[in-house]
Amino acid sequence: MKRMDLKKYIRSIPDFPKPGILFRDITTLLKDKKAFKFAVDTLAAKYRAKKIDVVVAVEARGFILGGALAHKLGAGFVPVRKKGKLPYKTNSVTYNLEYGTDTLEIHQDAIRHKNKVLIVDDLLATGGTVKAVVDLVNTLQGKIVGIAFLIELVDLGGREKLKDYPIYSLIKY
Repeated sequence: MKRMDLKKYIRSIPDFPKPGILFRDITTLLKDKKAFKFAVDTLAAKYRAKKIDVVVAVEARGFILGGALAHKLGAGFVPVRKKGKLPYKTNSVTYNLEYGTDTLEIHQDAIRHKNKVLIVDDLLATGGTVKAVVDLVNTLQGKIVGIAFLIELVDLGGREKLKDYPIYSLIKY
């Protein structure tokens, strides 16, 4: 597969959503058919041999990559959503944000014991959200074989919260 510089497809927006934040906008990559295909194909190639049973992704941008990747890998797709958004019995985890807390949920029947799980999200920053997803997958006794990101913000140290798992990111800032 020919290498592609995906950074040139990411739009950087200063002071969004608040002053001092440099937001990495992936919509510019998603709308480009070659860049989006390359990103999904590259991630799929990394995990194809792992025989993934389910791809678990967090709303909303994680769904875009997660769904495409699940399709490419011939795996199921499991959404993790904010509290109150899933219609069936759920397990939940509350985690700390910079200012307050948030709660994520997963259906109790979403993952079978020892299913091989790939967790996917668009961005790794401080790692709090994906660590919460790891905790949810572990409550269902899934076997996490990898955690994949389109972008990793290296200076924010999120990888440290996930150090017990293999992490792969396509773009690093």
